[in-house]
Amino acid sequence: MDNLPLLTIGVTLLTCVLAVIGVHVYSSGKAQRQVLVARMSQTGQITTASGRRRRFVGIDQWLRTTKLGKRIERKIAVTGLDLTPGEYFVYVVAGLLALYFTIGAIFAQFFGLLAALIGVWGGNAFLNWQRAKRTEAFINQLPELTRVLANATQAGLAMRTALAMAAEELDDPAGEELRRVADQLAVGHSMDDALGELADRLPSRELVVLVTTLVLSSRAGGQVVSSLRNLTETLDERKETRREVKTMLSQIRVTAVAVPMLGLGFLLVINAMSAGALDKMTGSVLGQAAVVVAFAMYGAGFFLIQRMSRVQV
Repeated sequence: MDNLPLLTIGVTLLTCVLAVIGVHVYSSGKAQRQVLVARMSQTGQITTASGRRRRFVGIDQWLRTTKLGKRIERKIAVTGLDLTPGEYFVYVVAGLLALYFTIGAIFAQFFGLLAALIGVWGGNAFLNWQRAKRTEAFINQLPELTRVLANATQAGLAMRTALAMAAEELDDPAGEELRRVADQLAVGHSMDDALGELADRLPSRELVVLVTTLVLSSRAGGQVVSSLRNLTETLDERKETRREVKTMLSQIRVTAVAVPMLGLGFLLVINAMSAGALDKMTGSVLGQAAVVVAFAMYGAGFFLIQRMSRVQV
């Protein structure tokens, strides 16, 4: 007990020393992080490829360490969207909350929950739709791409140089995808690997035919110019055929969307005629089950119509 004041002073001094060390370690670590961020962004701020500053950086860094974040990152990479996984995640969560409260206020709380669950599927479907849209845009540029490659190879340029030239002349998405292929070839990737990754990112039969033609010509040589000329004519004809088929099937696709919308409209009419009818209907387990079955039937009808109207050209 006689040494208690001395012990207290010693513990206090030790605490102060540890606090100073902790502050020093924290400040040095923060300074190193700022230097690393500045080196990565070259402007002192983390930005995307288009120069836009990223939002929700903390969420993005955490999400990239998870399996969900890596899956989202892979999906976004093939869509061409100027989004980070963190931004996409925050936007989807905000959209789900907006759906829940909006649909719940208009119909009933149970419908808001169903809308949020459908919104989870819709977030993934949006990325798939963007990928299909980008693939469709790339397919429409294939005739022009093959024409540029044929002209370049006929002028005596190597296929690697022809791809780099096409990347400069064509608009996105073809220009961006070909720049990625040209960059891979510049760092030592083989023609097979670079073009194979392109076909994996934008899967289509037209692109597979083009990739196969280019790979075989790079391996065995031959009349690549005449092959590209014939492929250009074929792609032009397929492009016109696809456009005609899409026009003919547009009415069926509108019907697939209109039928579920009519069902929601009937629910609004019922709720307007008898206020609180939807709350009473979803207040019991039987009513909730009936609503789930009805939504499932509408969904099955939508997918069946989409499936039946899908024509491979």
